Amino acid sequence: MGQTLTEKILDDHLVEGDLETGEEIGIEIDQVLTQDTTGTMVWLQFEAMGLDEVQTEIAAQYCDHQTYQFDFKNTDDHRFLRSAAGKYGAYFSRPGNGICHNVHRENFAAPGKTLLGSDSHTPTPGGLGQLAIGAGGIDVTVAMGGAPYYIEMPEVVNVRLEGELPEWATAKDVILELLRRLSVKGGVGKILEYTGPGVESLTAPERMTITNMGTELGATSSIFPTDEQTKDYLERLDRGDEYVELQPDDDAEYDDEIVVDLSELEPLIAQPSMPDNVVPVREVAGQDVDQVIVGSCTNGGYEDILPAAKMLEGRQVNPTTEMIVAPGSKQASEMLAREGWVAEMMAAGVNFSEATCGACIGIGHVPSSDSVSLRTFNRNFEGRSGIEDDNVFLCSPEVAAAAAIKGEIVDPRDLADELGDLEAPGIELPDEYDGSKADLITPDEAPDDELVKGPNIGDVPLKDQLDADIEGEALLKMEDNITTDHIIPATQDILMYRSNIEKLSEFTLSRVDDTFAERAKEADGGVLVAGENYGQGSSREHAAMCPMYLGIEAVLAQSFARIHRANLFNFGIVPLTIDEETYEDIDQGDEIEIVDDVYEAVTSGQEEFTIRVNGDEEYTATLDASERERDILAAGGKLSWTKEQAEESGSGAAPADD
Repeated sequence: MGQTLTEKILDDHLVEGDLETGEEIGIEIDQVLTQDTTGTMVWLQFEAMGLDEVQTEIAAQYCDHQTYQFDFKNTDDHRFLRSAAGKYGAYFSRPGNGICHNVHRENFAAPGKTLLGSDSHTPTPGGLGQLAIGAGGIDVTVAMGGAPYYIEMPEVVNVRLEGELPEWATAKDVILELLRRLSVKGGVGKILEYTGPGVESLTAPERMTITNMGTELGATSSIFPTDEQTKDYLERLDRGDEYVELQPDDDAEYDDEIVVDLSELEPLIAQPSMPDNVVPVREVAGQDVDQVIVGSCTNGGYEDILPAAKMLEGRQVNPTTEMIVAPGSKQASEMLAREGWVAEMMAAGVNFSEATCGACIGIGHVPSSDSVSLRTFNRNFEGRSGIEDDNVFLCSPEVAAAAAIKGEIVDPRDLADELGDLEAPGIELPDEYDGSKADLITPDEAPDDELVKGPNIGDVPLKDQLDADIEGEALLKMEDNITTDHIIPATQDILMYRSNIEKLSEFTLSRVDDTFAERAKEADGGVLVAGENYGQGSSREHAAMCPMYLGIEAVLAQSFARIHRANLFNFGIVPLTIDEETYEDIDQGDEIEIVDDVYEAVTSGQEEFTIRVNGDEEYTATLDASERERDILAAGGKLSWTKEQAEESGSGAAPADD
C-alpha cells in the first residue's frame, strides 16, 4: 500500500511509534518558531532545563504581537528575546519586521521539513509542502533541545480540488467553504492533505492562505504537494535550491475524502462571531460597513494586498468607512511601496499599519461600538477585536476592498457590474521577493551572548507532583467553544504580563466571569466545567499555566481542542472528558470529588474515573492519555518531568521522551 504525503514526511522523521491512526508517535523536528507572547516562557523554560544551545536546524524568534510597545514591559520582553536568541543560537526578527508565519515562509519554510511553532497558525507553510504543527511553548522548548515531538497519529483526509477558481473567487473562499461544510470542530484529530487537478491552478501563496486557516477547522495541520508552482515561488524568493518534489503515492489510502470543485465557488463571508458561520456575500449584502482591514498572517502578503490596491486605483474609500492595510511582513510593505502601490492606496484614503498581529488580537484598530468590521483575518471570535460586543466578518481582500469602496457589504461581482470599469484583479506574484533582510538578525550577527531580564520577567511556575485526592468547588461552568481568548485575553493591557504569571493570572477567564481569579484564589483549589471544544483557538500555554497557578486541578469537559489539551497535561491539570448528561447535571458551585486515588489511577493506566457531585450523585469521566502523557501529568507537568528525566540520565540536556 502506498503512502500519503503526510505519511512520507512523518515516516522520514519518525523516531518512535507506528503510523497508525490514534497511536502516539514521536517525530524529529527540523525547525521551530516562537513569537513574543509565547517566546518569553519558551526561553525561560529552555534556561530552566539547563540547555546550552538549540539543536534544531533552525530556530527563529519573532516579535509580532506587541510591536507597538505600549509599555516598557513589552519592550523589556523584546530585549530579553533578542538576548535569548543570541545566547542560544536562534534567528531574531525585530519588532515590526512582520508576523512569524509570513516572515518564516519568506525565509525558512521548506518542502519536506518539519516545523513546530508556539502559535496555532504554524501550519501556514503547509502550502509549500512543509509539515508544520502548532503546539504549546514547552513542547517547542523540548523539541528545540533536540527531543522528539509526540502526538497522536492523526487521520489523513484527502481534500480533492477540482476545476479552477472563477473570477472574484479566491483561496480565502476555498477555506471558508470548508469551514461552512465542516465547522470549527470538523478537522480535530486530522491532517488535511490537498490533492487533485485543481491544486496546480493555485499559486503557493494561495495555498498558504488555505493551510493557514485550516487551524480554524481544528486541524492538526494542512499540507499541499509540491510542483512547479512551489518551485516557482521558491525561485522568486531566491531559494530555488530548497525545492523538493513531494507527492502522495498513486495508491495511497486516506481516512476520508472531501471534494471541492473550485469552479463552483463564489465570494463567501464568515458572519459574526465564528469562522464557520459562512454564507455567500450576496446573502448579507447591503449592511453598512464602518471598518475594513486587509492583512494579517492569512491575507497579508504582497500578493494579497495588491488586488485591493488595484481595485482602489483611481478611486476613494467611501466617506462612511475606514480602511486599514495591516501587512503580514515589512517586506510586503517595502515591495508595494517601491512599486507605488502604497502611495496609490494612501491617496485613496487607506491607512497603512505596521506589520504586526495587532488588530487581529485586539491591539489597535479596535472597532467602534455598534459597528461592522470586515477583515481578511482568520478569526472573528466574539470580543477578539478588542471590544466585547463586536460584529466582525471574515472575507477575502477583494470582498473587503469592494466594501471599502461601496461603504457596505457587496459582492464584488455586483460592484463590478455597477461601476462598469472594475476588473477582477486576480493573483499576481512579483518577479522576485527582494525586500530588505535588515530586520532579521542571524545567529552569527547576534549582539548578545547573555540573557537580559527586565523587572517584568518572572519565574517559570512549577506544579507539585499530582495528588492522590482531587476535590473542590466547580468554580466555573462554561458553554461550548470556549476559546483561549476567553481564558487569557490577548488585549494590550493584559498581553504585557505574558512573562509575569503571578500578575497575568489575575485576568484568567475574566471574559467569562471577572470574579473568577479572585474566587479561585480564595477557594485554594477547584475544577472547571465546560462543554465541547474547550480551549479552541491559539496555542498560548498561559491558558493552562494561569489556571494551574490559581490552583485548578482538573477540567471536566465534553471535548478538548488539541493544543489546549496537550497544554493541560504539560502543566499538570487533569483533563477529564464527560458526557452531555454529566455536564447538564453539574452546576457552578457544586462540590466535586474524584473518588479514585488520582495519582494511582493516572500512573496505572486507568481510563474511567468516578466523579461524585455534592457528596451524592456519581458519574463517570474518562482520561484518554498515553503512558508518556500520564507520566507527565503525575510529575506535575512537562517541565518537572523533563528535569526529572534529565537528572536520572545524568544529562543537563532535554532527553528523548522515551
